[in-house]
Amino acid sequence: MKGYKQLTKIQRDQIELLKKADMKQKDIALIIGVSGSALSRELSRNTGKRGYRPEQANL
Repeated sequence: MKGYKQLTKIQRDQIELLKKADMKQKDIALIIGVSGSALSRELSRNTGKRGYRPEQANL
């Protein structure tokens, strides 16, 4: 089993930009180099009424 590794601020900023460009989750995951499930967890933890908020996760 692989160990958990947190996303970097750069990866989170990339997610924000790619989401705004209406890219699919699987494509975003490939671009930033994480699994689809890791991206899904990241989005579910840090998405609110105003969309994905990477600054929440970087605290």
